[in-house]
Amino acid sequence: MTIEAVLFDYSGTLFRLEDDDSWVDQMVDADGRAFDVHEKTEILRRMTAPVEQLVQFGTEGQYAWDNRDLDPKLHRRAYTEVLRKSGVPTDEQAAILYQRLIDPLTWTPYPDVEEVLTLLAAQGIQVAVVSNIAFDIRPAFTSRNWDRYLDAFALSFEIGAVKPDPRIFAATLGKLGVEPEAALMVGDSAEADGGATALGCRFALVDPLPSEERPSGLLDALRGHGLSR
Repeated sequence: MTIEAVLFDYSGTLFRLEDDDSWVDQMVDADGRAFDVHEKTEILRRMTAPVEQLVQFGTEGQYAWDNRDLDPKLHRRAYTEVLRKSGVPTDEQAAILYQRLIDPLTWTPYPDVEEVLTLLAAQGIQVAVVSNIAFDIRPAFTSRNWDRYLDAFALSFEIGAVKPDPRIFAATLGKLGVEPEAALMVGDSAEADGGATALGCRFALVDPLPSEERPSGLLDALRGHGLSR
């Protein structure tokens, strides 16, 4: 069946939360020492890992973690604790870093995002973003005028279901009016994003590398399904 819609994950697929010079003053330990590159990389990984639980929680913290992508308050609770358990010394500093996490304008798009969106639009293929997330990522697209290429957003905290739950994919396909067999899901997690295959969607896996190290990952994923030159 011809592909009529492509569904994209957000974090690690279309955009990535990356370290830059603006993080320097905010990423320091209890003695005021700036975290080294490996420590910063690990903290950012823990803030954006799609599935893995990388710290241990108590009962309330575990509940927050398990439901973080369904409720903004639980999301804040869970990731503030992740930051504190990852070496961020104060609640105040953790709050500042958390605000950066949930600000979509601080996220870096992968180099081929715009090309992919225009390519799909030229073919008349619908596009949706399907994300396990508890904050609104639409400004990342509207600020670049990319929202004109998007037909639907399916965000877990709005839908009430988290990938790989088939309900979030079914809701997306319902918005688009597309059968599962005519849809391709592209994401960086075989466990979460690959859940779309339970409905009959096709799936393409991308590597959530730093953006400069993955210049054509999305184009390559589409090419594997006959949608790119």
